[in-house]
Amino acid sequence: MTRKTFVIDTNVLLHDPYAIGKFRDNDVIIPLNVLEELDSLKRLSDELGKNARHVIRFIDSLKERNAGDLHSGVQIENGIVVRIFVDTKVVEKTTFPLSVDRSANRVLFVAYKLREQGLPVVIVSKDFVVRVKAEAIGLEAEDYENLKFSYDKIYKGYRKLEVPKRDIDEFFKDGFLQADIPDLLPNEYCMLNSVEQSSAVCKYNPNTKRLEPLMKLGKDIWGISPLNFEQKCALDLLLRDDIKLVTMIGPAGTGKTLLALAAGLRKVFDEGIYSRILVSRPIMPLGKDIGYLPGTKEEKLFHWMQPIYDNLEFLCQSTSGDANGQETQKWIMDSKKIEMEAVTYIRGRSLPKMYIIIDEAQNLTPHEVKTIISRAGKGTKVVLTGDATQIDNPYLDKDSNALTFTVGKFKQFPIYGHVFLERSERSELAALAAEIL
Repeated sequence: MTRKTFVIDTNVLLHDPYAIGKFRDNDVIIPLNVLEELDSLKRLSDELGKNARHVIRFIDSLKERNAGDLHSGVQIENGIVVRIFVDTKVVEKTTFPLSVDRSANRVLFVAYKLREQGLPVVIVSKDFVVRVKAEAIGLEAEDYENLKFSYDKIYKGYRKLEVPKRDIDEFFKDGFLQADIPDLLPNEYCMLNSVEQSSAVCKYNPNTKRLEPLMKLGKDIWGISPLNFEQKCALDLLLRDDIKLVTMIGPAGTGKTLLALAAGLRKVFDEGIYSRILVSRPIMPLGKDIGYLPGTKEEKLFHWMQPIYDNLEFLCQSTSGDANGQETQKWIMDSKKIEMEAVTYIRGRSLPKMYIIIDEAQNLTPHEVKTIISRAGKGTKVVLTGDATQIDNPYLDKDSNALTFTVGKFKQFPIYGHVFLERSERSELAALAAEIL
């Protein structure tokens, strides 16, 4: 295979600080202005600052290797040669058609100069505009694909199957059905239908290789009951203690947060399986930010966590009635068994025997979700919810966010379960808005 020269944009390194080591048997060029941008971000206390510091430390460590210097190229593992590109003759643009006053154009200029030297150059950038400019001036450009899974082909967590009626009768008689479908994934749900209008809902057990019935709910879960097939599957996953990681993806109004919170209340307050509920959301505003908020951390978080409080209020009213709903909610908050926390403050904590809900997880990067899930101690369950098509993080898209990435990475493990919720149950108006807007 022909060795290529990849020119890496800043946003790639901020998205994946380990990206340099993933271009096996190729040359990796880091323009000087990319280093300058990383240096300007390293003082930030968020994930961008952490990633910038990691990349700078890694590049600094290359100077200690005996394989050359950074300007001529340093060989690292997997046959990769890393080089810092410093062009002292930027003024002599030759035929380069863009202004070099902008940082993004200087990355393009580096690739342009390298191509003039006869090298097979590829620009790697997560910025669509940079890729369009590159192609406009005849340069090959790619998005960074390493931490991506296709959202359009995402595993939904269930399938609908046409089967003979005798199979459905056998399932109800024996309490299971031997599965002879080779590509079923652990904890995948099946809706069995026959032409005689018979149906059954079941879950694939990878240990027994059988389709088995869902858990019996007995009664509603804090005043709510599943309203459709997808919600039945989601509640089954949420209430199973052997499944430690659950993801739920779907548009607004499908019940993701409400179901997760209701199941958490059942497990903590009714059954005592977990000691506390920890609810967290990325601090990512919709629309123009309103600036700094006054008060303590708890007072600041109240506004960001308002959707959680709204769902909690609804559940309390559903289970206790409108008159006693506020008292039930106050009792829950006074019990100290439910905690609201910003994602930023989860890093470094150890969280045993907790029921963790990460709402709006589509605004997290794959590295951020790794940090969160790896905080789970013994006996902890983690639930990620969100809509991968509603992303406010400028460095992410529907294929590269934490939710889509987690589904792609975990779907073959028995400890994990996923449901894609498509049907909105919030209201007729919300369902119509989700469909046509």
